[in-house]
Amino acid sequence: MTSRILVLGGGFAGLWSALAAARAREVFGADLEILLLNDTPWHSIRVRNYEADLSDTRVALDSVLTPVGVRRLQGKVTSIDVTSRTAACEANGALQRIGYDRLVFALGSRLARPPIPGLAEYGFDVDTYEAAMRLNAHIAKLPSGASTVLVVGGGLTGIEAAAEMPAKLRAAGIAAPRVILADHAPRIGSDMGDEAVPVIEEALQALGIERRGGVSVAAVDAGGATLQGGERIEAEAVVWCAGMRAHPLASAFPVERDRLGRLPVDPTLKIRGLAAEFAAGDVASFPIDGTHGCVMSCQHGRPMGRFAGHNAACDLLGRPMLPLSITWYTTILDLGSWGALYTEGWERKLVSSGARAKRTKELINRERIYPPRTGDRQAILDAAAPTVQTPPVKFG
Repeated sequence: MTSRILVLGGGFAGLWSALAAARAREVFGADLEILLLNDTPWHSIRVRNYEADLSDTRVALDSVLTPVGVRRLQGKVTSIDVTSRTAACEANGALQRIGYDRLVFALGSRLARPPIPGLAEYGFDVDTYEAAMRLNAHIAKLPSGASTVLVVGGGLTGIEAAAEMPAKLRAAGIAAPRVILADHAPRIGSDMGDEAVPVIEEALQALGIERRGGVSVAAVDAGGATLQGGERIEAEAVVWCAGMRAHPLASAFPVERDRLGRLPVDPTLKIRGLAAEFAAGDVASFPIDGTHGCVMSCQHGRPMGRFAGHNAACDLLGRPMLPLSITWYTTILDLGSWGALYTEGWERKLVSSGARAKRTKELINRERIYPPRTGDRQAILDAAAPTVQTPPVKFG
């Protein structure tokens, strides 16, 4: 009977897990079924959801999976049982149970939505393609004149969403756009380090974005938000970008999770304490360079996927598994029409900013993080090799 590797999720980690398993199958001449289960037919370039034009931010999964013989099933995973090695899903209008010999859990992360009154009903976000399209459609329908958008969350996603917002509003015919970026931390972008924060502040100032540090939202309604303490901010849209959590189904595994809900894995991406289950991307956590924990980003999700898929096949076939170690770390932050910011290392040393960093960011967002889209079988398999890319290019 043919053994099966089941990959849950079609994001950066899931897609590359399936492709890497397909490559290993060919390299070792094995008889393996590789099945990817995802709730949509798309691989979403999620990190671009803050942008105005989302037309090129989805790749049809079948265009990448079919050439290398990976089967796809569209459905929503509802439960996982490691004892029976099965996953349940709602697919084709029915509940199905799918057995596996090896599992790669790669369902990613979700925006953390605290129980703030009105947030679920009136808030916007850029967590998914559908949510980002909803926000862009809302902006396009705003009346001309003065409009205010409040972005909540001063991390990378919030900064990028806010930095893009003035241009979005002007493109919608709004003559007097007002964008406010608020965060509970006293200083916006403080997690980016001492060298980066002044650059972020310079860019936001140039873009006309108001910064509100040290505030928390108490309630959201159709007309804006109320802060803790009672201050009112009138806004045509409140965009929530404050925090991420691992997919809730990570709780299905009988292991202790970290504060973000992530599963502990070893450097081969196998879930610690389990025999047949791997995890990759935003649902997994381990010291990626031996010291620093991996972060929820495609920078780490893509190589984690390649190693997880390769190692799942190796483990099943009795072959040696490969440990993942990434010794470099970069952060490239989009700052809208002002440019971008490029830092290196965990201490986030400033490398470049403005137009030079923007060229790097566009190269990453539009080329580097995409799978091959030519349909060429060998090119897809080659791209799935369990290797670590070199750092992004730095333009002089």
